[in-house]
Amino acid sequence: MTRSLLHQILDYANRANPYPIYEELRKTPVHHEDDGPYVVSTYYEIRSLLHDPRISSDARNLASTALDPLARSAQEEESALPPSFLRLDPPEHDRLRRMTNRPFGPPHSPHRVDGMREELHGIVSDLIDGIGDPGRIDLVDQFSYPFPVTVICRLLGVPREDEARFHIWADTIAASLDPDPDADPAERGKDSHDARMQLGMYLAGLIEERRRKPGDDMLSALATAKGPDGAMTTMELLSTAALLLIAGHETTVNLVTNGMLTLLRNPDVLQRLRADPRLAVPVVEELLRFEPPVQLVPQRTPLADIEVRGVTVPKGASLWLVLASGNRDPQRFEDPDHFDPDRRDIQHLGLGSGIHSCFGAPLARLEAQLALSELARRLENPRLLEDPPPYRQNAVLREPRHLPIACDGIRA
Repeated sequence: MTRSLLHQILDYANRANPYPIYEELRKTPVHHEDDGPYVVSTYYEIRSLLHDPRISSDARNLASTALDPLARSAQEEESALPPSFLRLDPPEHDRLRRMTNRPFGPPHSPHRVDGMREELHGIVSDLIDGIGDPGRIDLVDQFSYPFPVTVICRLLGVPREDEARFHIWADTIAASLDPDPDADPAERGKDSHDARMQLGMYLAGLIEERRRKPGDDMLSALATAKGPDGAMTTMELLSTAALLLIAGHETTVNLVTNGMLTLLRNPDVLQRLRADPRLAVPVVEELLRFEPPVQLVPQRTPLADIEVRGVTVPKGASLWLVLASGNRDPQRFEDPDHFDPDRRDIQHLGLGSGIHSCFGAPLARLEAQLALSELARRLENPRLLEDPPPYRQNAVLREPRHLPIACDGIRA
């Protein structure tokens, strides 16, 4: 008997190439099986729902019968802390997002991200310098995994001597996001909970220190802010800082790793990028369409019965929005399975849309542009050692767990 499309999406056997399943899924734009979630896979419907005020991101609005595994895991991710604004609806979402944005981006802090450009370039250069044997490189472990967590530490103002501890917590929390059928779930849950608690306690101490003696980092700005929305509580600060670490880290790892894999599969584009680093801007935008860091958004639910393409999705039902499928919808993008950095009108869903569009988008774009252009410039004749490489278990945050590559040498 053919397995359901939902099971095929979650089946690890399809992780390396889920796109044929998404193509099948788009034949029924709103797909529903038994008591499972309502799965939306076409571009215009996903975009519309991302902007629909009747769609909630707060798991407390899910009917208890709608708690499918991905929605439940989304609820449990932040169990050690109150929900971050990613998991809230207006007006609470808007208040916390506004407060977080004041020290992060325009109009109040327009140079926060761009001002990090030189520091980001230094981190990228140091990581490439430290690669060692060019004959066997794991790009994930040696580059794309440590890069964004180091950036988040610098952004928040974590002292350099504490960055190693942050890496360990990030590793443990990231591992907990991947289902592992061979591991003891109780032990994994305890490891993740312990890491979140240790991270929370560390951040709480750092917040108090920044309140007494602020620096020019983002955590200091958040801890001492007295804007029109007032000040964040310590618990709100903790959940916001944890969100910046986890969401900012995971998505950038995916973008850089999937980016290098795609470039190695498209050597003509890699060659162009090596010759012209300015190509990094359209390359990253096309990557966000072609191989988005977040494949699907499972934690959505209607606040009232809604109709989508003739299907009634009931209040409280679990709603999945398959961003990666929408990005390959031929009704929106010509020749969607072709990677083309010269593509025009590239309004992709790779960073979401609407009020929950990716908060860290300017930083993620800059990180990926610098990382991929420097890797293209400095690695001589890079090539894949495994294709497809081994993937993570996670169907939402889809990326290679390891990316074994080789090159002839590393340029200065």
